Amino acid sequence: MTPGYKYVDPDYIYSDRNGVLFNLLGITEPELLSVTEALLTSKRLEELSLRPIPIKSAYSLLDIHRYIFQDIYKWAGETRKVDITKQGKQFITATSFNQAFFFIDGLISKFRGSAGGIKEASEYLAKILDAINFMHPFREGNGRAQREFIRLLALEKGYILQLNPPDNPEVYREYMRCSVEEDVAGLTALIKSSIVPY
Repeated sequence: MTPGYKYVDPDYIYSDRNGVLFNLLGITEPELLSVTEALLTSKRLEELSLRPIPIKSAYSLLDIHRYIFQDIYKWAGETRKVDITKQGKQFITATSFNQAFFFIDGLISKFRGSAGGIKEASEYLAKILDAINFMHPFREGNGRAQREFIRLLALEKGYILQLNPPDNPEVYREYMRCSVEEDVAGLTALIKSSIVPY
């Protein structure tokens, strides 16, 4: 179970009573699942860096999640059927995803219609990232999917954006802080300082 999160899952759709997610490999130990998941998803993310999934709409987030987690979870690429809170804060309910995707599509359209300078691009990318994070559409793997989604949108405007760079853990820590605190201004500043022309 991811620390800080609470899941309304009385029927144990996704995990056993100890909080270990049901997985395609039949792993029942949380530490082993965590390590295995990290290894398998890292490989898939590396593949996406070479062969990216085109962003057709906000729903492309599902395709990205499916690709990243296809080796470990049967429900990869599917929106969650349970509600999630983190540190007492409620994410969008599982019944509201259509409205959320529609809202994010509007933000993406504005981003694509913008002039494309770093300042404006950073502002739109931060708003899109904040909206996706608030939606939190998956039972697990939201962060990895949303970072890849934002990376690909930045690439459309000719920018490279890494919010979890291996050589600078402070960027990831700030990204996590801003995400948890819904700090759009902080996300904007972080993206602006991290984004570079392709």
